[in-house]
Formats: sequence, C-alpha cells, structure tokens
Amino acid sequence: MSAQTIGLDKQLYDYLLTTSIREPEILGKLRQETANHPYARMQISPEQGQFMRLLIQLLGAKKTLEVGVFTGYSSLSVALALPADGKIIACDVSAEFTAIARRYWQQAGVADKIDLRIAPAVQTLDALLAEGQAGTFDFAFIDADKENYDAYYERALQLVRPGGLIAIDNVLWSGRVADFQIQDQSTQAIRALNEKLHDDERVTLSLVPIGDGLTLALKRG
Repeated sequence: MSAQTIGLDKQLYDYLLTTSIREPEILGKLRQETANHPYARMQISPEQGQFMRLLIQLLGAKKTLEVGVFTGYSSLSVALALPADGKIIACDVSAEFTAIARRYWQQAGVADKIDLRIAPAVQTLDALLAEGQAGTFDFAFIDADKENYDAYYERALQLVRPGGLIAIDNVLWSGRVADFQIQDQSTQAIRALNEKLHDDERVTLSLVPIGDGLTLALKRG
C-alpha cells in the first residue's frame, strides 16, 4: 500500500528508480493504469516488485501463494520470475479489481501460472490445508485486510516448506504503527503481528524498509 518506499524525498527516490529499476514493460503499463484507480494506494511500488522477483529467483521458487491481488502487480511480478512450470495460488475477494489483473496476466503470457480464487482468503487457505498441501509452498506474500493478518500468517506458516519465505506487506503502515495515539483496528492488528513476529522462534526475521515496510519471515526447519 505504497507507491514508493517511505522516508525518501523525491530527489533520492527518483535517483533510486533511475539507477536500479529494471521494470518489464508490461509491469510499467499495469502500474500506470493502476495509478488512475480510486484505490491506487493499494499497489506495491516498483522497487518492491523487483525485490520480490529477486527473492523468487534466490529461493528457486516454483509454488507460491498470494493473499491480496488487487490489480495484479505483485502476482505478475512473481509470475514473471517463476520458471515455466511455476504456479501461484492467488486469493482475493474482488472480481472487479482482479479483472484488471487477469487482463495483464494474459498479455504477459503468464495466466496459466496463476490460479485465482475469489473467496475470503481464510477459506481458501484452510481448504489448501485440508487438501494436504501443508509444507508444499516456497513463498507466500500477504497484502490484504490488516485485521486478518495474523490468521493469514499462521496459515501461510503451515503451508510453506521449511526454508520457505513469507513476505508481509505494510508492516510500517505509513509510520502509523509508531504513533501510539493511533488506535484503529488495522493499525493495532499490524502492531500486534509485528510484536508477535519479533518473538516468534519458528522463523528467522527481517523487517525491510522498502515500500510501506516488508517483513520477511523464513520458516525454520
């Protein structure tokens, strides 16, 4: 939920984009279209998309999970980095928003890699666990309603393999997590998860200040 990495002024951010971003043309087109969307703030930044593509390649990932699709920038980023036989199970509740995503997946030639499931994500994740898919995913990205972040995290932790990676977006929440006068439900939910993850010995942890804050949780064996 950040069009660029927080805490950078325009001059430095423009320099970052100029010197580091290698954004495929199809991703640039999707980002430009989404910029005109009423909920454009929900799209991840190009530097975060590139970082996630790097993570996918480092992991050698083939099977991934996404909770929260919106117009598809993150799923398209991951799909472009996956091998030809790679798969994403993508969870969202909006057929309207994901119709944009489907169009770009088709244009990019990666639609066959993405299994979009329109339903509350907890239901989809529970169904995957019931099907015996625990421990079979290489990577999971969580970027949906904040009140359910803990529920998504716990299920993702079961679904990823030992050595698999969970990436959780918006953990700095535009700085609101550090302002304890702010006590809305979303902010409290992110704070609570951040505190829980700090002490969670099931994972190796790093919070990276890219985009709106991205927590990386590596599942221990």
